Amino acid sequence: MADSEAEIGYGSVFEMADQDTPTVFIALGEVTNVDPGDDQQARVEVTHYQSPGRTREYIPGMIEPGSATVEMNYVPGSATDLAILAMVGKKNIGRITLPNGVRKTFPIIRDTYATAIPIDDRMTATLTLHRAGATTTDSAEAPVNGLIPSIAGIAQVDEVLTAVPGVWAPFATFTYQWKNEGVNIPGATGPTYTPVVGDVGDNLTVEVTATNGAGAASATSAETAPVLAA
Repeated sequence: MADSEAEIGYGSVFEMADQDTPTVFIALGEVTNVDPGDDQQARVEVTHYQSPGRTREYIPGMIEPGSATVEMNYVPGSATDLAILAMVGKKNIGRITLPNGVRKTFPIIRDTYATAIPIDDRMTATLTLHRAGATTTDSAEAPVNGLIPSIAGIAQVDEVLTAVPGVWAPFATFTYQWKNEGVNIPGATGPTYTPVVGDVGDNLTVEVTATNGAGAASATSAETAPVLAA
């Protein structure tokens, strides 16, 4: 018996692009669930006097593309929040890249953007989109970044910092380049970096490059706080 090819959704990436710049996609951050919606096929009755067996006859009608829903952690003022707020009155393009690289793209119009701000739990947001046309399916040619890299640890001399590569789809392997104030640090190309005296007072970042058989893409973390002395 063959092994199952089932996968979990972790690693999927949802992106949006403005129709005026349809190749410039922005990945939404901290997405927790995407329901792409269902196509509904209408039927048109063509019954006539000689329909066989006194049975009604139908032919396929138009397709209603339905709605899509994107659920996420709500981060007020983030790039994701601002991009969604800017969707009002526009027709955009949505694209979900699944963990195996299969990619579905469809035109979208924003319906609702509902946020929840509980007193003792994480804030969440739900974006409802009307799919405004047909869906196309292809395969991603290179990794797509859905959550930018980050740095774990305290920015201090002799304290180890660790690069968290973020979320990418489809599967990729990672390489790293640590930077001081945007300038490459010679030899700092591993997943960890230990600040030295020369870094004191400066901000560090790490650039992560994701590579698969179809290509490569890079993304850079936010800056650390200024490096502290030991």
